[in-house]
Amino acid sequence: MRVCETFRSLQGEGLMIGVPTFFIRTVGCNLACSWCDTGYAAEEGEEMSVESILSLVDGSPSICVTGGEPLLQEDMPELIGALLETGRTVVLETNGSLDVSRVPNGDNLIISMDIKCPSSGMSDRMMVSNLEHLSGKDQLKFVIGSEEDLESAARFLRDHSVPCPVILSPVGGMDLLPLAEGVLSRGMNARVLPQLHKIIWGDKRSV
Repeated sequence: MRVCETFRSLQGEGLMIGVPTFFIRTVGCNLACSWCDTGYAAEEGEEMSVESILSLVDGSPSICVTGGEPLLQEDMPELIGALLETGRTVVLETNGSLDVSRVPNGDNLIISMDIKCPSSGMSDRMMVSNLEHLSGKDQLKFVIGSEEDLESAARFLRDHSVPCPVILSPVGGMDLLPLAEGVLSRGMNARVLPQLHKIIWGDKRSV
């Protein structure tokens, strides 16, 4: 598979926020979100075998596979299966447009799936049927860039049965007050979280 970069940092998003994590970022994405902050993952990187990737994984308690879009890689199920065998928590970050059912499941796997909002320009590309393959240990993430986005997220949560915790984060990761007030005024059952790595390191890469 094509890998853009590997690095050790703190998990910056979602339920595992703040946990020391080994990151594997794959190359390529099938979407083009307007506010994407990892555009460099579209083309850069090198071809690596599952075995060579495993040899790089350090002793971090958590492993995160991200992108780009990891599910574009044919051998992603093999990699996820091998990572799960380490016994550590494995977080798979996916953009919500590809079938997650091809990934081997495990008690230590967290699927972190996006639902794209209107400001991304990609909201019509979501595979809503993926909700059937999520469970209480997974998470559904909305990145909010406008009042329209927040209303779209609220409507989605009203219209669908979501089996897992819901995360809302602002575009850019740090402007939390308007989002918090919007969630409270709508009575939404969701967690408002920042992007911790942007608070600590700003726009620095590989963190």
